[in-house]
Amino acid sequence: MAGKKKGVPKAVHQRALNFSALVDGVRAVHEQCAIQAGKAVNISLTLRNWLIGGYIHQYELNGADRASYGERLLTVLADRLSDARISNCNRRQLYRYLRFYRLYPEIVGTLLPPFVGLLPPGARSDEKVGTPSPLFRRDPHELLRRFSYSHIEQLVDLDDDLQRAFYELECMRGNWSVRELKRQIGVLYFERSGLSKNPKKLAALVEASAEAAAPHLNIRDPYVFEFLGLKSKEVMGESDLEDALLDKLQAFLLELGHGFCFEARQKRILIGDTYGFVDLVFYHRILKCHVLIELKLAEFSQEHMGQLNTYVSWFKRNMLTEGDSPPVGLLLCTRKDHALVEYALADLPNRLFVSKYQLELPSRDQIQQFLEARLKEALDA
Repeated sequence: MAGKKKGVPKAVHQRALNFSALVDGVRAVHEQCAIQAGKAVNISLTLRNWLIGGYIHQYELNGADRASYGERLLTVLADRLSDARISNCNRRQLYRYLRFYRLYPEIVGTLLPPFVGLLPPGARSDEKVGTPSPLFRRDPHELLRRFSYSHIEQLVDLDDDLQRAFYELECMRGNWSVRELKRQIGVLYFERSGLSKNPKKLAALVEASAEAAAPHLNIRDPYVFEFLGLKSKEVMGESDLEDALLDKLQAFLLELGHGFCFEARQKRILIGDTYGFVDLVFYHRILKCHVLIELKLAEFSQEHMGQLNTYVSWFKRNMLTEGDSPPVGLLLCTRKDHALVEYALADLPNRLFVSKYQLELPSRDQIQQFLEARLKEALDA
């Protein structure tokens, strides 16, 4: 076609460029470039973690002073990398990177020249550090393209080669999100498939209910944000409505003048191997305690209360200092004009503390009136 420019979608040349087509074209460019940017960042992060595992592997084999560290290697290395502000390199993560390198040796074949130059001393671009499972001959380029590192982390934690190959295949076939992969591992899909008299029917049921990955959301992976040096608030903001309500809630509590001192927003805490994010954290200088606030854009459920109680318990165990009172949690649940406030008073020593907390903290009516008004404003806007 005369005048057709290379790389421009054919559909653009088959209609006049009116205003509607202009908007559609800009949207298509934005969405496709965002998807490609997300994939590029995810691949870089995945290769970064694989190469870190390679350095550990080579050091364990050939390190001149490796005998000085022995089994303490990963612990000492994690401490040193933490001092250097290298993200996501605690001892457990370093062990995962090492397993990743050993379980997926074929990744070496995907390295472009800039990454080949990052291979550890003694390693070669054609070196075989292990043998891919013959049960599933995966294409390493497809592995990088289809899986974020968060997917790979779930797979690396599996010890059985057949089980890992099964979830790789099913995850690719169903385009599962990380959450769906984790859920299917948790509900023993592999084991149930082996026991099922009709595995095809089981697979069809799983596929029908599975949560698929959205390409443009890949870049919101928490590991990616850590890798890029962004803040956890940017990771966890679930919606514009929630952010708007949290902004107002933060200002509302500070304006009450009851001793609230703002400490953190989307406070990230690590419980076992799972990260949690507390919406708002205050320190109350009169009560001398932390106040944790969780906002849920949903009807109240015991699951919400359980989550908040877990956060409160974690703060009590890890953040309590001499002279502090036990932390308290406020759970705010919304659904249209309905608001519910729950206080999580975890393991308080006596009723005097309960009375004192209820005196100094905002009343149920105050928060309910505030929340209903702000929610109406946000929805009207």
